[in-house]
This record gives sequence, structure tokens and C-alpha cells, in this order.
Amino acid sequence: MSLALDKPRSPRRPAARRGNGELYSWLFMRLSGLLLVVLVLGHLFIMNILDGGVHKINFAFVAGRWSSPFWQFWDLAMLWLAQLHGGNGVRTVINDYARKDSTRFWLKMLLYVSIVLIVSLGTFVIFTFDPNISN
Repeated sequence: MSLALDKPRSPRRPAARRGNGELYSWLFMRLSGLLLVVLVLGHLFIMNILDGGVHKINFAFVAGRWSSPFWQFWDLAMLWLAQLHGGNGVRTVINDYARKDSTRFWLKMLLYVSIVLIVSLGTFVIFTFDPNISN
């Protein structure tokens, strides 16, 4: 009596170059996730409990908050970490579920372009925000 294993259902991809990219990606997800928990929970606590709730948020509130480099950095760190953390997760999903190499390539290019656009636009808004806009 011989026991045999069935062939795997997923196609085996050739191991081209083995690097530490996936290890660094895995490590980044854990570290950025921990830092995001602190940043987001701190943001929610400050905005909803210490500053009196979301009904106080308006243009003047944001202008006052972003006049401080501390809050600019806090919001910038949340933006960058959330985009990179989420983008890395979506990249992993694309690698796991896109079967064709061309599909995988174009989905990842679309992902990378959207990450760069959102991070660039958000960074631009945070650092060029003018609280003295005339109507």
C-alpha cells in the first residue's frame, strides 16, 4: 500500500530570485499596523473626547490644528502609513489571486499609481493649507 499526494491545485511559479522583499513586507505590515493603531486611536480619542466631538470640526478647526507642525506630522504619518499599509495588503491579494502575469502587472501598476497620487495630493494639501483663504 503506497500513499501518494495529489498535485497542488495552484500552478507553481518558478522561484526566480529569492530576496528578503517579502520578509520586509511582512515586517512592515506588523510595525505599521501597531503604529497605525496608536495614531488612529489617539486621533479618535483627541477628536471625539478631548476636543468635544465631531460637531466642532469645521474649516476654522482644521486651520487651527494644521497651524501646528505636530498635528501636520501626525496627520501626515497617518496618511502615509495607512496608504502604504493598505497598498501592501492589496498587493499581496493581487499576487495571491491574479492568475495571469499580465493581469497581475497591470493591477499592481494601477495600485502603485493610485497610492502615489493619493499620498502626493494629501501631502500637498497638508503642507500648503492656507487658513487665510478669502471668500
